[in-house]
Amino acid sequence: MRKKITACLRIPAVVLGVFCLLSSPAQAVDDLFQDAGSWLQVVGEGSLKVIDPSLEKGRVWLEGQSRFDQNWGHWYQGMVRAAVGYSLSDRATIWAGYTWLPTQNVGKSYISQQDVWPAFRYVLPTDFGTFTFRTMVESNYLRGSDVRVRPRQMIRFMHPLDFEPRLSLIAWDEFFVRANSTRFGGKSGFDQNRAFAGLGWTFNPNFRTEFGYLNQYLDDATHTNNTMHHMVMGSLFVNF
Repeated sequence: MRKKITACLRIPAVVLGVFCLLSSPAQAVDDLFQDAGSWLQVVGEGSLKVIDPSLEKGRVWLEGQSRFDQNWGHWYQGMVRAAVGYSLSDRATIWAGYTWLPTQNVGKSYISQQDVWPAFRYVLPTDFGTFTFRTMVESNYLRGSDVRVRPRQMIRFMHPLDFEPRLSLIAWDEFFVRANSTRFGGKSGFDQNRAFAGLGWTFNPNFRTEFGYLNQYLDDATHTNNTMHHMVMGSLFVNF
């Protein structure tokens, strides 16, 4: 019983500590615009063996998101993502995909961004939890022939709690870099960072939800102004 109580007390301390780390960039920037919002997403992934048993190593990835800013008062972006993949092993998967991002930022023109990308994902189970590494290299088609190349790297950690294995601590970070300078995509260099901390609940092997805090820190096109979004993020993951 004492171990269970100790574990319960550690949860808020760990989450609070991560939240403080996520908020630290604001202290280093003088002119930083901040607001609040939310991201909602549904992600489905499964094997193509549902079509044909010989396609067991083939994978499909489907995802949809809706994003709000201006203190939850303005829908500014949606996202639809689709990809096919191949399992190199039970831990490593390669992907090729497409993303559509309709975007309407306040005071700016509507953009219908389209991306194509390869990706590599590696899952590393440990005694303490599961680490997931995902590397993507996007080609962002912003307007006309203006193509921005944007690598992004995610590191994700999931730790099931001893007193209730269906409940997990979730933390991840994803870093974006502009590999080239473009007219509409901005100057090359740092683009943005996303950091998340929260809890996950596994209903069964096919359904899992996650809920927590997402910190998004962005550079503008000229690296002169910065934005920090403080967001509530809710996710539903479906495996098939």
